Amino acid sequence: MKTSYLLLPVSALIITLLTGCAAVAVGGAATTGVAVVHDRRSAGTVIDDQSIELKALNIFYGVKTIRLNTHVNATSYNGLVLLTGEAPTEQLRQDIIQRVSRIPKVAKVHNEIIIAAPSSLVSRSSDSLITSKSKVALFNVSHIKGFDPTRVKVVTENGVVYLMGLLKQHEVSPVIETIRRVGGVQRVVKLFEIVA
Repeated sequence: MKTSYLLLPVSALIITLLTGCAAVAVGGAATTGVAVVHDRRSAGTVIDDQSIELKALNIFYGVKTIRLNTHVNATSYNGLVLLTGEAPTEQLRQDIIQRVSRIPKVAKVHNEIIIAAPSSLVSRSSDSLITSKSKVALFNVSHIKGFDPTRVKVVTENGVVYLMGLLKQHEVSPVIETIRRVGGVQRVVKLFEIVA
């Protein structure tokens, strides 16, 4: 009799978790759909980029030495993967780069992992704030004809802002100048691909 009482809460928990996963999956699909409408990448490329990021995340959490000793992020845009964060040794950094380079559909890896102890939560929070302020600042860029701020991927690590996306030549300089004026930005690194 005690077993049936125990199964009821466990069953409820499993059902709750499964419905939560379904909501995340549906929400992720909806987000992808919205992104594709404004994106200059094809729908397939957007999905490939998301898959690359997920596979990199599996590496970061699945390999014990990486999980326990580093703080690393991978951002993929049009097959270009930006690696940011900290690793304590060159050997560990090279291991991460090699593993990510072998992920299918990765065209190029841009390595910005520094040799250092993992950053603090305070530093990461500051970077998140800079990223948010940068995205808001891009929505105020109204003087560029046909510019859509959602086409710019913003990544911040240790106050350095990395900008990714498929932009037209006339969009690049105003975007960079806008980001340079955001409070807390130490440096801007452009990783744009220029489109016609």
